[in-house]
Amino acid sequence: MFGKPRKTNQYRRKGRNLIATNKIKPEQWQLSHAEVKEALKAKGHDVKQIKKIHRLKHQVCISYWDAKGNICSSFFSYRIFARWQEEAQKLIYTCQTLKEWAKLNYVMKYEFAYYHYSSEIEDALHAILENHLCVLKATVHQVVLQDI
Repeated sequence: MFGKPRKTNQYRRKGRNLIATNKIKPEQWQLSHAEVKEALKAKGHDVKQIKKIHRLKHQVCISYWDAKGNICSSFFSYRIFARWQEEAQKLIYTCQTLKEWAKLNYVMKYEFAYYHYSSEIEDALHAILENHLCVLKATVHQVVLQDI
């Protein structure tokens, strides 16, 4: 009578993304219609005007009119917004120790493995992670040399 229950990936780590770890809280963002329109156009949607924005914890529901005058509505990841990249960059730059950086890098690896990022954003975040790691290592090296 009932079909088989949906099979989930048993190896997927739960609660290891930037939202679940409370590092980024996009449901508190005040998204402007212009910001939403820009993000949707970048995703390839033909947006004429934004009708409604409903923020949820892990995604945003956006209703809009397309160029043909049709009303469209769908759920989108917060990762499509430029603000997401800015918030992720802030997180990287606020790491003061190698331990903090390592924890964030672990979460970022999960993000890149399980969520869609454009190649430009992913490459930029990887570069910032690596650059900040070099800065932290240099800082640790200077502290060690001063102690000698």
